Amino acid sequence: MHSKSKCVPRLDMVTTKQLQCCLVGGTFDRFHSGHSLLLSAACRESSRVEVHVTTDEMASKKSPFVEDYETRVEHILNWASNHSDCNIDVFPLVDKYGPAPSHKTADCIVATQETIGNCEQINDSRIKNSLPELKIIIVPHIVDSCGEILSSSRIRSGAVDRDGNPWITEIQRSNSIKMAPVLDNELKTPMGNIFSGPGDLPEVAMSSALESLPEKRGSIIAVGDVTVKTLLDMEIIPDIGLIDGMTKRTLLEESDIVDVKVFDEVKNAKNPAGYLTPSLLQAIEESITSQNSVVINVEGEEDLAPLYIHCLAPIGSVVLYGQPNVGVVSQISTLAVKERCRELLSMFEVMQ
Repeated sequence: MHSKSKCVPRLDMVTTKQLQCCLVGGTFDRFHSGHSLLLSAACRESSRVEVHVTTDEMASKKSPFVEDYETRVEHILNWASNHSDCNIDVFPLVDKYGPAPSHKTADCIVATQETIGNCEQINDSRIKNSLPELKIIIVPHIVDSCGEILSSSRIRSGAVDRDGNPWITEIQRSNSIKMAPVLDNELKTPMGNIFSGPGDLPEVAMSSALESLPEKRGSIIAVGDVTVKTLLDMEIIPDIGLIDGMTKRTLLEESDIVDVKVFDEVKNAKNPAGYLTPSLLQAIEESITSQNSVVINVEGEEDLAPLYIHCLAPIGSVVLYGQPNVGVVSQISTLAVKERCRELLSMFEVMQ
């Protein structure tokens, strides 16, 4: 159950703001710079701001990967606690317009270019309800590094972070990068949950890994010949597979070679051991945006590929790879995982 409202406790303060109550509505998933701009505009204009946040039932219609209501509200309240000039209350939003058509104390509402029409419809309803029209405060969009409007959907897709910046820098895109020796032990530590099983029966660990996945999950991306082959033997075709014809840096037996014909597309990439290359990056990026199942045949080694995969993949994607002599590692892409991968990539040496 959602509580009626949540507010940021604050001291009474004298205000010279002309407007008394500003309404802001939205999903506020993956709170980002655009959200901050909306709230800042509302706080500048009005002495009190009501933020109406879509309930989980409404938000799930946008995407199964929208954060839950409590998390989204928490981000708003955290933002408000760091802005002493803002007096913010948060309420659940259960329909398109919320209380705006009949709100008796509200005198303004925040809109973007896309939502001006909704605000005008609200004002039409208010006139019918014998209430004064709300002043519409139009807030411009923030444009991200790719020239697109910064949005929660762009963040969920893996395209950009909360500030509209790419997860992989332009210099990393344009050059091969080499793993620094200091990262050797760091990268030997599995990034994700480990599922153990006997080496000669990899499907045991894989079954456990798959059973642990949430009902709402994104694409399955399998890294490594054994991982891909195990899934195929279990009659599961991963959305993306990366193979290099090796296991434990030894050529595979013919019986263990992945049958690439079961995939809709086959891509090739060159990526020497200990490196990440533009060739591999391009193949991963094209595979993620493809609607088909894709296998990437890597000439060299794909061991470091999860760092690029997590940075590029949509939130909710599942990355599976083998841990030698242990089992399978499973990691779901989240903003926190993306941040960690970006941090590790920043420690690679750029080969120019």
